[in-house]
Amino acid sequence: MSERETSPPATFAERHVRAKPEHPGSLAYYTVGWICALEEEYECACRMLDEEFDGPDSIEDSDDNSYAFGRIQDHGIVVGCLPAGRYGTNSASRVARDMVRSFPQLRFALMVGIGGGVPTPETDIRLGDVVVSSPQGGRGGVVQYDLGKRLPDGQFKRTGQLSAAPNQLLSVMGDLRRRYNDSRKPDSIAEHMRLMDDMPEYQRPFQDVLFRAEYRHQGGNTCDGCGLAEIVRRPQRRGHRVIAVHHGTIASGNSVIKDAATRDLYAHDPEMKVLCFEMEAAGLMHNLPCLVIRGICDYSDSHKNDEWHRYAALTAAAYARELLLLLQIEGSACSAAMD
Repeated sequence: MSERETSPPATFAERHVRAKPEHPGSLAYYTVGWICALEEEYECACRMLDEEFDGPDSIEDSDDNSYAFGRIQDHGIVVGCLPAGRYGTNSASRVARDMVRSFPQLRFALMVGIGGGVPTPETDIRLGDVVVSSPQGGRGGVVQYDLGKRLPDGQFKRTGQLSAAPNQLLSVMGDLRRRYNDSRKPDSIAEHMRLMDDMPEYQRPFQDVLFRAEYRHQGGNTCDGCGLAEIVRRPQRRGHRVIAVHHGTIASGNSVIKDAATRDLYAHDPEMKVLCFEMEAAGLMHNLPCLVIRGICDYSDSHKNDEWHRYAALTAAAYARELLLLLQIEGSACSAAMD
């Protein structure tokens, strides 16, 4: 019998290792999906690429997504953005479905962008910090908080439990965490953020203010009219990094959270301990293995505004770039863990 007839079929992981594409004009070149919801997130994603390509010409006509194409080291990256003005889990699900259909060699996706932070005495989340979905207490790292059923006693039981990110990403994420906590290592995330130094609108805003949960916004697009006496006094950070990175549960749903009481309810839920709210991830994770990376742009309260959007989008994108660079360093060990 010929070798073709006797060789065992390749596993999922082996197919990715053996059939390494050679040209960015091929659909198979693109193995990592990077999905954004907002224009500023899309701009940051494209700036993180080592090189940008024209991309393949053979994308299906039924694919309504707009894409940018490039690479980070040897990773072929396809960046997709939700249509302007279309947010939420349903829109994200449609983008993911088209992306998976058009790019059959995708190994996983990164959902990268902004989110609302959930500060607590136990977790000192600040504006511009990054929250990464990570398994906690039997949960996969992302929970669809508005999906569930109402029980006879009036309680709401959530059923929107989503799968954890792929093991190879969780492994690399742990190594990145170790390196980032080591003060002897350079601040690589800060170095990646400098890729947008020529765009002043993406630089860090001056003021990071957290108000008491009971104090509501006093009107206007800024908090200039809000009382200084209502500000939560927090010690100045003295860490060796530009931003802090937090790992835990991200709550995903179709509603914008702008209420501190609701925020704190989820923060102190012993089963969830939410660190961040966002609006797209739950729509992705049923279609494609996914890791969610969110830069904190507000505190999910009535004082929510857009001042930190661009900077938070940049910090999330810089983390994603560092993760992919480290994944490249891990090389074959990560590839072997894909199945």
